[in-house]
Amino acid sequence: MSTTVPIPANASSVPAARHPRKPPLPALSGVRTLLAISIMLFHFTPPHTEWLHPLLDNSFIFVGCFFLISGFILTYNYGDRALTLVKRDFWFARFARLYPTYLFVLLLSFPMLAAEWQARPHSEFWQGLVLTPLLLQGWSPSLATFWNTVAWTLSADVLLYFAFPFLILWWARNSHWLDRPWRVVGVVLLLWLAGLTPHTLYHFLNPDHLPAPADRYTGTYWMRVLKYTPPVYLCTFLAGLALAKLHALLTLTERQRLGMSAFALTALCLFFYLAAPHIPYVIVHGALLLPLFCLLILGLSGPNLIASTFGLRPLVVLGETTFALYLLHFNIFEMIHTYHLVERLHLVALDPWVSYVAIVALAYATVRWVEKPAGRLILNHAKRKGEITQKEPVLTPTPTP
Repeated sequence: MSTTVPIPANASSVPAARHPRKPPLPALSGVRTLLAISIMLFHFTPPHTEWLHPLLDNSFIFVGCFFLISGFILTYNYGDRALTLVKRDFWFARFARLYPTYLFVLLLSFPMLAAEWQARPHSEFWQGLVLTPLLLQGWSPSLATFWNTVAWTLSADVLLYFAFPFLILWWARNSHWLDRPWRVVGVVLLLWLAGLTPHTLYHFLNPDHLPAPADRYTGTYWMRVLKYTPPVYLCTFLAGLALAKLHALLTLTERQRLGMSAFALTALCLFFYLAAPHIPYVIVHGALLLPLFCLLILGLSGPNLIASTFGLRPLVVLGETTFALYLLHFNIFEMIHTYHLVERLHLVALDPWVSYVAIVALAYATVRWVEKPAGRLILNHAKRKGEITQKEPVLTPTPTP
């Protein structure tokens, strides 16, 4: 029988303490690189890659996988400090980590506003112009893709990061009945089923009255609700949180982790190449593959041959740029071709590969010269003003899409 430690009613008043840095998980950074590149190729698929189409055509599901990894990494790093984590410090650190890059990409994407002005009612345009810099556009299904098509995910991040300190505190207070691995597995499965429920209901009830099954191009109201609004991704994020707690409870051997990774990767490949064409798009979109991604994350969170492969240095280095890469890729690719930069530079024969390389290079430069310096500047200024109390800024990379 486990012994529980009484938790103060006002846990946030517990003095902050230093916590040892957790061992890095380089394989997850490598996974983030491959997911981000797959999403870029999903939006702009290169020619002569038909053999990759079963994977690339379904790469939209990797956005949800980013939320799963995000919940896992945050809990892995901060889950043991639920009683001492100062909420304001955590939120400020998240803001300093994400917003400079987000704002920088919006400024780079300023020319895209001309197209928005032409395509939307003017009242909707002004709403989008206000909501998007405030990270609120994802709450409006019609405005979620305004200005930067892929940046709606930041609206979900705001919700999830706001909730995170409360979630880990709740888990700490209920650890007496969540201290058995099988119970945590049950929580993950319940969250998986809960996350699938809205998409399953959509498929059978057809609230948009579609004459044919929905696909990736369907833009009706309720389909956009399921694609873009923040609450839809809450179960996936919570599953990542629970998975990190399960990781802390389990003692897995190298062989077990290798087996889990190999099984998950094999099952994912079989799904993409054999099963995906026969399953409704909306069901696949609803985190259908979450259990397999959970197995893969657990397998890669410790030493084994597959984890070493995903943890190769080039993948890890690029993994640190995935947030910028994700935010940049759609608009920058569009602008490269709208302004005929490839033709002007006489690089048509190398396109779209030269465009991909340019976007990755810009993402790396953004991290080095915008994200990190601006984040340090914001946190140092906040510390001088007494707005945060931590002696060391919390800048643990979060695999946000």
